[in-house]
Amino acid sequence: MRNVLAIAGRELRAYFASPVAYFVVGLFALLFGWFFYNYLVVFAQQSMGMGQFGAGGPVNVNQMMIRPLLFNVGVMVLFFLPMITMRTFAEEKRAGTFELLLTSPVTDFQIVFGKFLGAIALYALMLAVTLLDIALLFWFGNPEWRQVATSYLGMLLMGGAFISIGLFYSSVTRSQIVAIVLTFATLLFLWVVNWASDTAGPVTRAIVSALSITDRFEDFSKGVIDTKHVIYYLSFITFGLFLTVRSVDSERWRG
Repeated sequence: MRNVLAIAGRELRAYFASPVAYFVVGLFALLFGWFFYNYLVVFAQQSMGMGQFGAGGPVNVNQMMIRPLLFNVGVMVLFFLPMITMRTFAEEKRAGTFELLLTSPVTDFQIVFGKFLGAIALYALMLAVTLLDIALLFWFGNPEWRQVATSYLGMLLMGGAFISIGLFYSSVTRSQIVAIVLTFATLLFLWVVNWASDTAGPVTRAIVSALSITDRFEDFSKGVIDTKHVIYYLSFITFGLFLTVRSVDSERWRG
């Protein structure tokens, strides 16, 4: 485990040694703040309208603001995570340091899992920055914290699945551009594949449902932790890391 943590720390330091981490975290926080402000304005207008016209029932900030806001975060992640994973292996191959890593006293799994932890740590930092805006809602309102907590858990698991895909593509190419394009194309496919379920037959619908990585996030945003969804994301992450380990192993044998 010490080797894994050492690689994860090395990976995280490498992000902040270049403009990548600052650009990704800063732009992510800026876009989230823009979405947060716009949803807050709409929510305030709807609340005032409901009070003015005497609409009954309490105003549900989770339903009316937080859930759609965090769904947009999922869309943002689709674009940002390929930028995090594109350099994990491709940059090392380009710089010639990947061979040194392969000859060090660490296993292929330790290399891959360490880089995964480094990437997901940066992603967790991106999510943590958004909590500053969410905290304002708790300061001035009374959102349901369980739904917020499960939503962030769902985003962390979904992001981990996305990262595992990005690691694999970065491990099979020396070009960061190729890695980011392949990762984004795959994530986009997994994002929109469920659109075909409306017109598909029962067999195709079942296949589409199994492929869709985003449908499972909806339950998390409602405050529901379904073990099936947790197992799906963890299985997806495991499969992505397995493919990456095999790719690294093939590089070791070719070297």
